[in-house]
Amino acid sequence: MPMDDATPVFFLAGGTGISAETLGNMILQQFPTVRFIRQKVPFITTVAHAEEVLANLDDAKTDEVIPLVFSTVADEELRAVLMRTECAFVDLFGSQLDLVERVLHVNATRDSGSAHGVGDPLQYDARMKAVEYAIEHDDGQSLRAIERADLILTAPSRCGKTPTTMYLALQHGLLVANYPLVEEDFESTDLPRPIRAYAKKCFGILTTAARLSQVRGERRPGSAYASLTQCSYELRRAEAMFRAHRIPSINSAAMSVEEMAAVIMQTQKLNRAH
Repeated sequence: MPMDDATPVFFLAGGTGISAETLGNMILQQFPTVRFIRQKVPFITTVAHAEEVLANLDDAKTDEVIPLVFSTVADEELRAVLMRTECAFVDLFGSQLDLVERVLHVNATRDSGSAHGVGDPLQYDARMKAVEYAIEHDDGQSLRAIERADLILTAPSRCGKTPTTMYLALQHGLLVANYPLVEEDFESTDLPRPIRAYAKKCFGILTTAARLSQVRGERRPGSAYASLTQCSYELRRAEAMFRAHRIPSINSAAMSVEEMAAVIMQTQKLNRAH
């Protein structure tokens, strides 16, 4: 551990650790002045592994710093081992699961890996098909079956269309296409012809000129494409287009993909695909 005042944080899980990391980080975000060193420990499935993790946790504890441990390990035997740690142990699964069991009068399977496993084969298949659709329709490269899209994201280049598209497909099973606005599209406020008939499915993404210039500059440093003037122009024209067609939009400059996806789904009244 570096010789500073950073607090070690461990995310423990019986599966991929996505839930532990997500929930733990939601809590850590409430302490912006504190520095953290994060480590994820997924697939804790045996007592031997749990004992090894326990030793590593306690080795990270010092007289000055007590590590934080966020755990979604559901297996009671493994939890009992991990909870012996001298670190601050935050059980994200146990007490909540007990409460739900009491309300439902049904015993939980205690399988923490199921949250990100195949689970329902139909829903899993829907998500995989949504990812295939997103790849095919990324950046306007295909218009095949565009009418099937649940959502069409449109924006100037490098505003965050692709990662948002992939997140909505993978996490929510939505059929999402994204269409880039290019130079000729900015000459009028008309929607580009390929997506004109689907205005009600469209959602715009904007950002700040400074942020767009920075992102483009990393790809093409010193180019007109990345200039602040060009970025400002494209964003102004895109905003005018969205306003003319009453297309809702979002500013991606200071938002995570998860936040953007949540706002888009709420605005467009989209639900996870079944």
